Amino acid sequence: MTTDTALRPPDLASPARSRLAFAGLAVGNLLVLLDTSVLNVAVPDLRRSLHPSAAALPWAVDAYTVVFAGLLLTAGVFADRWGARRVYVGALAAFAALSALCATAPDVGLLIAGRALLGAAGAGLVPASLALLITLNPDPARRTRAIGAWAALSGLGAAAGPVLGGGLVELGGWRLVFLVNPPIAVAALLLARRLPTTPGRATRALDRPGLLLSTGALGALTFGLVEAGIQGWGAPPAWGPIVLALLGFVTLTVVERRVAAPLLPPALLALPRVRAALVAAAVSCFAFFGGMYLIDVWLQQAQGRSPLGAGLASLPLTFPVCVMPFFTGRLVARYGARPVLLTGMSAAALGGVLLACCAGRHVPFPLLVAAELALAAAGTLSIPGAAAEMALAAPPELAGTGQGALNGIRQSGSALGVAVLGTLGTLAGAGYVLIVVGALAVLVIAGATSRARRAAG
Repeated sequence: MTTDTALRPPDLASPARSRLAFAGLAVGNLLVLLDTSVLNVAVPDLRRSLHPSAAALPWAVDAYTVVFAGLLLTAGVFADRWGARRVYVGALAAFAALSALCATAPDVGLLIAGRALLGAAGAGLVPASLALLITLNPDPARRTRAIGAWAALSGLGAAAGPVLGGGLVELGGWRLVFLVNPPIAVAALLLARRLPTTPGRATRALDRPGLLLSTGALGALTFGLVEAGIQGWGAPPAWGPIVLALLGFVTLTVVERRVAAPLLPPALLALPRVRAALVAAAVSCFAFFGGMYLIDVWLQQAQGRSPLGAGLASLPLTFPVCVMPFFTGRLVARYGARPVLLTGMSAAALGGVLLACCAGRHVPFPLLVAAELALAAAGTLSIPGAAAEMALAAPPELAGTGQGALNGIRQSGSALGVAVLGTLGTLAGAGYVLIVVGALAVLVIAGATSRARRAAG
């Protein structure tokens, strides 16, 4: 993915034009996050309407994030080859059309297929929007603040998802959840007219083996985790795909060492700060989106809340996404990414401790709110903090690849969070998982950033 240095200043001569261009990027990325959360509260209505099997139902949510994660790196290559603006506009148009098709799905199989295609369109939006954001903000300090603002405004999608989805389900059923996307995409397309024109450069070859192996391995792993939650870890439908996924990742490692232009260059992964950013992004999305899915479903099934009631009850988890990233960018600029990322991972572990105390159906609401706020802190500190750290730590020639990798692993973390936490069924069980994952992430990030400090000093 290119930083589009060939852009001429006259394209951005007007401050108003620059603000409208930024709004176009934020609105488009809002769609991506909206579709990671808007379907959560519609799951019970979807079950009643389409009567899917227990194995198929989680894929109505996860098909989007699995394909999204697998294609993000390749979408960065396409943005380089064809131009970030062209990829962004094309992905927006596809997102609108595919959302309308999902709304008309007659059965869960076609809905899963539509969600997968929607994930492919979403994959084109994020790397291209980041490339355009870097073009709009060439100064590093301004870029860090802009990433925080972009994450906060885009986070309206994650915050609005459960509430908007719940309201739409009560108004007319789960199909309305998808019909909200086309008007937003049209608004983003109108704003996209203000975006700078970026030239395409065929500087990177398309790593087809890497694309197929990474997407296939992630899909097999997620499928195995979902089946493990449904049938148990000893069931062949669970461990079989997991073994296949591990073989796929091993093969991917071997293949990527031999190709001329690997999806994820080894030189990038060799940087400790980059590894810390990747771990923080994966764990924070695992905790945030997995916890959001579990809580939305649990509030309806265990406490009998309506879809709208579940969405409103999850606002302590989702609303901070609209506010905190503004401050996270400033915190990273002032104190560095290390304390921000460590605090975020500690918040994930704290959220696990609080959820572990939520046994049974009659959970005190203040305790649930405290757990939601902790998970919100994990997401709002670590996600924009990791993006800012990647922007500063990756070499200029690998900046686009680094952002593509970061967003790819974010979506992988989201998919695995829904697969693991969503199938546990209890808040307490999810809490124990988050305690372990959060604590391990703190140790890994502390070690990686300490090595980076020693190397720099």
